[in-house]
Amino acid sequence: MRNNRKLLLEQLSKKLQPFIENRKVLLPERGWIHTIRTTLNMTLAQLGGKLNMTRQGVKKIEESEANGTITINSLKNVAHVLDLQLVYALVPKNGTLDDLIEARAQKLAQKIVSRTHHNMKLEDQGITDDKINKAINELASELKREMKKSLWD
Repeated sequence: MRNNRKLLLEQLSKKLQPFIENRKVLLPERGWIHTIRTTLNMTLAQLGGKLNMTRQGVKKIEESEANGTITINSLKNVAHVLDLQLVYALVPKNGTLDDLIEARAQKLAQKIVSRTHHNMKLEDQGITDDKINKAINELASELKREMKKSLWD
């Protein structure tokens, strides 16, 4: 099962790579639809004609995109009539999916080892910082390898 999960992660990472490289693209303040329409020198009425709606309907679509309430289907429809392709993805804010998993594993390992170390200190069995760090790194590697659901708690 672990090999299957690793393979799935590798395949998904490969699919996301083009998006990760472009994640710093800034969204236009008034949205892509408005920006593309005006750049093409297309009126609200002209786009409305292609979408079979009024110019007020197009204006509402542009506003809903700008405020983040537009549906994916609406975006697909606008893209289609403009002979464009809608491209979207969910990508990690920093780094790759592997980096995200590593960070979560480190955080969980830190929490577990710190709790254990605290209990040991109470029993006067504390260990050195080097051993703590080694334990954290070993546990993080195991958590990452196992990819338990507890990573996401």
